[in-house]
Amino acid sequence: MIIATVFFYLFAAVLLASATMVVLSRNPVHSVLFLILSFFNAAALFLIAGAEFLAMILVIVYVGAVAVLFLFVVMMLDVDFAELRSGYQRYLPIGATVGVILFVELLLVLGAWQFAPEAVTLRLSPTPAAITNTAALGSVLYTDYILLFQIAGLILLVAMIGAIVLTLRDRKTSKHQRIRIQTERSVTETLQMVEMSIGAGVRDIGFFRPEVTEEEEPDEEEHAGGHHAH
Repeated sequence: MIIATVFFYLFAAVLLASATMVVLSRNPVHSVLFLILSFFNAAALFLIAGAEFLAMILVIVYVGAVAVLFLFVVMMLDVDFAELRSGYQRYLPIGATVGVILFVELLLVLGAWQFAPEAVTLRLSPTPAAITNTAALGSVLYTDYILLFQIAGLILLVAMIGAIVLTLRDRKTSKHQRIRIQTERSVTETLQMVEMSIGAGVRDIGFFRPEVTEEEEPDEEEHAGGHHAH
């Protein structure tokens, strides 16, 4: 019990510190990395409490999918963070109002919180030895709450498709491949054999790339993505 208590406070301290750094970090990539660290420490706390199913969900779903997706979006999207920070003071009153409303709602919920009469007896009842925690949760989810579980999955799927549609945009600088034009090219158009002596380099023979005349110059838009092999 002493070892479990020590590790509980250790993981809890790291969890609080990493969660604070998620909010305070100026670099969004660092914030996502601290978020992943928070998930791992929260999973360790669930393991200490005996909830191995929730611990695996945190690691597999949140770290393996959600947090990595956040990191991918932050690193791949061309987001001007300086421009986002410029409107901080303009949106500060709205953010403060929403924060105050949420804080008041939390106080109302905590003030009216009451334990169910049977909660104390259920907490003191022994855990069934014939079934594991994961099996018990699976039995409840896929029997009593199967409809709600499927509806939640459908809502998440629609949200994912909507996010992809809203963020997908064709940039003017994007170059697209014309697969039909590339596959119709002959070997003589893509390959040129050059005789070179031993020890000679490209600069020595004065060969850099095939010259293209104005009549044979390909359309940049049609041949974007195509390459010449030498």
